[in-house]
Amino acid sequence: MRLSKEQLEQFDRDGYLFFPGLFTAGEISLLAGEVPQLYARREAYNVREKDSDAVRTNFAAHMYSEPFARLARHPRMVGPVMDLFGEAVYMHQFKINGKMAFAGDVWQWHQDYGTWLNDDMMPTERAMNVAIFLDDVNEYNGPLMFIPGSHKKGVIEARHDLTTTSYPLWTVDDALIARLVERAGGKNGGIVSPKGPAGSMILFHSCLVHASSSNLSPWNRVSVYLSLCAVSNHIRRFQRPEYIAHRDFAPIECLPDDCLLKAYPVQLPWKDGVPASALQTSPVPIEEMRKAA
Repeated sequence: MRLSKEQLEQFDRDGYLFFPGLFTAGEISLLAGEVPQLYARREAYNVREKDSDAVRTNFAAHMYSEPFARLARHPRMVGPVMDLFGEAVYMHQFKINGKMAFAGDVWQWHQDYGTWLNDDMMPTERAMNVAIFLDDVNEYNGPLMFIPGSHKKGVIEARHDLTTTSYPLWTVDDALIARLVERAGGKNGGIVSPKGPAGSMILFHSCLVHASSSNLSPWNRVSVYLSLCAVSNHIRRFQRPEYIAHRDFAPIECLPDDCLLKAYPVQLPWKDGVPASALQTSPVPIEEMRKAA
């Protein structure tokens, strides 16, 4: 799948593109069917909600789950990002976020690149998120909210929130959010929230300011988030475990478009468990680590 000139212009203006129903019911059923057994595992890569046992985020499923390993190489997801960057990409982060019925907590207002810069020392914002809905997303089950055009501000000031939820995040001050929303149109489009059926996909800029509210509805809202980074822009520090911020900078090689429905072979390096090396971290930049070695 390749982007048109109009889509490229829209992305530059708004900071996101929405593709309702891009994946079929059969493709999504295969992925969604894997989630319960992944969430059931008592592993470090399953981060649970602060006040419940519900999984907030499952990391790195493409390293140990065959269906998600194939999704990580899907041309409908990788192709548009390569169009936007004009170069090959690697997988910086792979998450299955569970906004579970009655239990899914908020994600505060933030830019993803703020975290990647501060925690991982990613040089520039040449990285992007792809969100794929595994459940129908409506106005009640905690949909993503974007401030259109906020990516044009570049990296904005953030603070490290370690207390609001179970997952630390570099978050944006409320007063600045109010100014950004007003600049984007206030009550007339200053906040947008793409909603649609399972199988829908969103591409959004790593500097686009976004958030989601808690899920008080009786409907789950599980989505896959794949963070793709230009190979030339790979991270420079391994301060976080590898299951959160990956260290393999090899370009993604796409599988055929029917890869979710056919059992194309894929490597599953962590199928027998996460190696100890993936849990090791260092605040020292890669260049200094290499010099010391």
